[in-house]
Amino acid sequence: MSTSNLRRRLHHGDVDGRKNEHVDISSIDSINEPLLGNSSSGSGGSEVYDPRRQDLWDDDRNKEQLHWSFLFSNLIAQWAQWLANIVVSSGSLFGRLFPFSFDSQNSSLVHLSPLQEDRLNTLRRRLQIPFDGSRIEHQDALRQLWKLAYPSRQIPPLKSELWKEMGWQGTDPSTDFRGGGFISLENLIFFARKYPGSFQILLNKVQGQRAEWEYPFAVAGINISFMLIQMLDLHSSVPSSKSGVRFLELLGRDEYAFDHLYCVAFRLLDAQWLVKRASYMEFNEVMKSTRTQLERELVIDDVLEVKDLPSYTMLDK
Repeated sequence: MSTSNLRRRLHHGDVDGRKNEHVDISSIDSINEPLLGNSSSGSGGSEVYDPRRQDLWDDDRNKEQLHWSFLFSNLIAQWAQWLANIVVSSGSLFGRLFPFSFDSQNSSLVHLSPLQEDRLNTLRRRLQIPFDGSRIEHQDALRQLWKLAYPSRQIPPLKSELWKEMGWQGTDPSTDFRGGGFISLENLIFFARKYPGSFQILLNKVQGQRAEWEYPFAVAGINISFMLIQMLDLHSSVPSSKSGVRFLELLGRDEYAFDHLYCVAFRLLDAQWLVKRASYMEFNEVMKSTRTQLERELVIDDVLEVKDLPSYTMLDK
């Protein structure tokens, strides 16, 4: 995709720039006219004051006030229950009617369907698995990644200078995972399988005018996994950020929403890298701008799946 097309497609830069709208509830004027006015006899004569009648009158007024207070309180309770039902039945509807941000104080408003909860728990279990170079299945995953990246080449030993060609920092890829965990390797494999066109373009840096000191492909992928975990607030019991809450909706429609979002993020990072004409020392800056753009796209109203994101169109299968 050309740079002009890229800039034209990513026109949602201000989607979260709307001013916060506040509903200013003005004070309700009290009723000036008394509920019970002064009365006079039909003959025009004044009535004889009777203390017992005054007590009964006061009792009637108190009962009337209690009656209206009870009705008003009951009305407020019903309205609150109605509002709660809207939140439970459709979190997205509530977010569109009342566009405020979610935080830790109102995170209880986020309701998870059984399907969302199951998929979120599955994703969190994946996050808890560290990369372990001594485990056979993790070693096999590294070999699988190499085979997907270089189909016609022989798989090298697990410690070899050849791994640097993929963008690992040293001869042993297992030392580069750190906080990324095993899921970051799974993300790279998913990218290579589902979107091999984009994977190869980014791996071999064949698109655009590149810097002399390029970002290392594999290590950048690990950083993207870590960035998404932080952005989506996946380590919290209930995500509290806008993008985290919206991601739960995407997860309800696609169990691999995180992996697809990873591919979008990687493609977007490379696009921003080219637009900024960045070099290795500016990697963190490009990563921050990538996160900002993803956060903006995630809160667009008509984004119901990852493929609805504007940046998704850059992926080549």
